This record gives sequence, C-alpha cells and structure tokens, in this order.
Amino acid sequence: MNTNQNQTQIQKGLTLVLGGTGKTGRRIAAALQAKGVPTRIGSRSANPAFDWHHEAGWDACLHDVEAVYINYAPDLAMPGATDAIQSFVDRAKDHNVKRLVLLSGRGEAEAQACERIVQESGLEWTIVRASWFNQNFSEGAFLDMVMAGQITLPAGDIPEPFVDVDDIAEVAVAALIEPGHAGEVYEVTGPRLMTFADIATELSNAIGREITYISVPHDAFVAGVRDSGAPKDVVWMLDYLFNTVLDGRNAHLTDGVQRALGRPPKDFANYAKAVAATDLWRGAALAAS
Repeated sequence: MNTNQNQTQIQKGLTLVLGGTGKTGRRIAAALQAKGVPTRIGSRSANPAFDWHHEAGWDACLHDVEAVYINYAPDLAMPGATDAIQSFVDRAKDHNVKRLVLLSGRGEAEAQACERIVQESGLEWTIVRASWFNQNFSEGAFLDMVMAGQITLPAGDIPEPFVDVDDIAEVAVAALIEPGHAGEVYEVTGPRLMTFADIATELSNAIGREITYISVPHDAFVAGVRDSGAPKDVVWMLDYLFNTVLDGRNAHLTDGVQRALGRPPKDFANYAKAVAATDLWRGAALAAS
C-alpha cells in the first residue's frame, strides 16, 4: 500500500457516500455508521438530495464533508460522465474535501478517463476498479432470469472474474477511513474466472433447481431489453457491456482485494449459498410458477 501521503489516523470526519442506497453505497454507508463515522447519504431521496443532473444541490451535500465515495450512475462509460466527474471534483475541492474514493470499471477507457480526473485533483485518492458483480443475480438486472430458471444473455463462453459487492464495499470503506490507501488503484476481482454457464451451474447447486444458460445474439438481446420498457440508460449500458467490455479483455485475475484487505476475495459459490439460504430465489421461483 502507498504510504507516501500524510495519513496517520483513521478518518472520522463526515463522509459523503454517493449512490448511498445502491448495491455498493448502502453497504459502505452501513459499515461506516457501524464504525462510528459520521455519514451522509448521497441520493435523490436523501436530505439534502444528491442528483448528478442537478449541480445546484451539490454544495449542500458537500458541506463539512472530508471524504467522498464517488459512484456515478449508471456507469462511468456513459456519455457526459467525464464532465460530471470533473465538475464534482472541482466542487469538492472548493469545499476542502480531503479524500476521494472512486468506483471505476475494468477495461473501460471512458472510466479510466474519469480516474485520471480524480488522480489529478490534488486530493488524496483511491480507485476501486471492478466489473461484473455477483449481486447482479440477486439484486440487479439478472434476478428475473434466475427467477425464470434461464439466464439468457449474449455472453458466449467468455470468462469473467465475478466479484462480490461485499468485497468492493470493504475495500472502499478501508480507503475512505484508514491510512495507507492513498494513491492506490485496487483492481478487484473474484478468485476465479467463470463463464455464465459456470454461473448457472453454481446457482443450480445452491438453489437446488436447474438454472440454465442460453447464449443469444447480441442484437436480439438488446431489442428484447428495449421492448421490455427498460429505461434508455439501462438499454445503453447493457448494450455497451456485452458489445464492448465482454470480449475477454478482463479475463484475468487481479490481487486488489488481497492488497487492500490482506485476505482473498469471496468466491461466487459462497455468495450463492448465502443468498439461497435467505430463500430469495425460492420465493422467486414460486412467484414465477
């Protein structure tokens, strides 16, 4: 870990968690609060409210803040993200924020452009670079597919090192409040490469019913998502991910979790067993039957 910057104690100042009700943000906010760190949730439903498309509200959110977890929704690859990140970083500097932790995307040139904005800010910074989340199958876009027993995606047999959101959150919390993480790029992955067929097998084993994977043509998939009434940004994001990022560029493991936390990352099988034990997928199956 990089210790060149002056970090001598755990940071206990007010921390702003953008996307504080989302997959990573709510876990980060809960962990910070459990550690006694004053925490402000950055979301449209919070008070003060945070909205990436309403800069006039940012000042209230940044008032008295010392550290910020930056999670740009829906993704840093979206058009306009670099302008938004630059504007937010400039505003954070105006408010004397000391530390920025950015959630970024693996293999995304646009995300790396946003990383450079944070890295060149003059503030303490840490980058947490991730890709496909385990929790997409229980809290995200693929839950309905698990419910239906068929994961139907244009993913072919490209392997990915799916990462657990709990690991991402723990790395981010460490970077927000602990010494020794400034100047680090933590590229985080799970402990093994998995195809979507492998994912279906692990889910089947955990749930106790068959989950199949069906590879479909990309254009047909995107058309189906669009016809389902999904928001335009969701359609764009899924099109981008499957057409651009899922080409094998990320088909390798990294040591980000180990370097940041001193332990190996969580495996998908353990995630699947834990979720199955909550009966989430069992209830889903009954609802779909």
